[in-house]
Amino acid sequence: MRLKRKIMKSTAVLLSAGMLSLFGTAVYYSAHLPSSLTSETGENIKIAEYPEISCCNYPMGVIPASKNVSGTNTATLTLFGAIPVKNVEIHEAEAPTLIAGGNPFGIKLLMDGVMVTELGEVETEDGKKICPAEDAGIKVGDVIKSADGQNITSNDELQKIINESDGRKIKLIISREEKDFPIFLKPEYSNDSKNWRGGMWVRDSIAGIGTMTFFNKTTGEFAGLGHPVCDSDTGELVPIYSGEAVPVEITDAKKGSKGIPGELHGQFMYGGSLGILNRNNSCGVYGMLSESAVQSLAVNCEQYKMGYRQEVKTGEAEILTTVSGDTPQKYKIEIEEIDYNSPESTKNMVIRITDKELLDCTGGIVQGMSGSPIIQNGKLIGAVTHVFVSDPTKGYAIFAENMAEYFNK
Repeated sequence: MRLKRKIMKSTAVLLSAGMLSLFGTAVYYSAHLPSSLTSETGENIKIAEYPEISCCNYPMGVIPASKNVSGTNTATLTLFGAIPVKNVEIHEAEAPTLIAGGNPFGIKLLMDGVMVTELGEVETEDGKKICPAEDAGIKVGDVIKSADGQNITSNDELQKIINESDGRKIKLIISREEKDFPIFLKPEYSNDSKNWRGGMWVRDSIAGIGTMTFFNKTTGEFAGLGHPVCDSDTGELVPIYSGEAVPVEITDAKKGSKGIPGELHGQFMYGGSLGILNRNNSCGVYGMLSESAVQSLAVNCEQYKMGYRQEVKTGEAEILTTVSGDTPQKYKIEIEEIDYNSPESTKNMVIRITDKELLDCTGGIVQGMSGSPIIQNGKLIGAVTHVFVSDPTKGYAIFAENMAEYFNK
């Protein structure tokens, strides 16, 4: 009897330990698995990175566990088909077929307004130093959209209104943190320049080089960069008034090293145009290619079906990028980490360049390579977004799904 009690006690301890272990495993998966998934209609949902996880309430395209009032399906991810791990939202949509880019392109943006990049003092005729912009409540990063009822698209337009004010208050419409509100600026007469000044420096346009990620051959819509265009001084996202994508030829690459990021050098091919840029948001820049640009770019580019986030897994992959001329090439990389729940939509994967040819040329990821598409298992699954300054062979990448979400918006 005593032996039987010992056996039962030991069994209970083992069962308790096993349950705690399974509970801990379930908690781990719950934290690392996505909260929502998109899947093609009729497809069984599988998490490529975690083959032991399945969607028990959504097998082989049957109706999910429930549907809420908004029409979103819900289902439960389970461990080994038995232990519930996490409830997720399920969206059904056919994955688009896209032309993968890798082509360099020039970015020319005219802002929707002018951005304040720096504040400064004005020395008045009596020797006082005053900053009218600061006194009015203007901050670095603010976008001035209008002055005295006139829409502002350039520094010259704003300065003309300030010069003609004769010191009277000017009503400005300021955009800050996606909110517009009025501010009244009282210019001061500058003893140095002999005209009226607002005590601020502004920027009205921006230009640079990036990489095209993908485009729709039928509609001409395209996406690039995988991250927003931000002002170099303020770090703020640049609001677009109008923009153009122009052809670029990469002339050489500055090799990156630890602590010193490299960069692609290129020249705009003036006189040519690829199309318009009409959006700049957290997942990149977007626009419409001309019909001739679609035809010319498609010659050297391949078509892929887009892979959803659950299809991405750690391991080998390839990027398409251009480090010389204007024709992309494939290079080997390794996807080292996947973050389904990153608070930043541009940092979903950690990747490492493994291709010797690319490492010899650039040292890894360099500026200008942002937007280079990533191909894995025959699908377009993401794009390069950032380089690690401490190790240029590594960087972040975005899910292609995040970028494609902004098509038709």
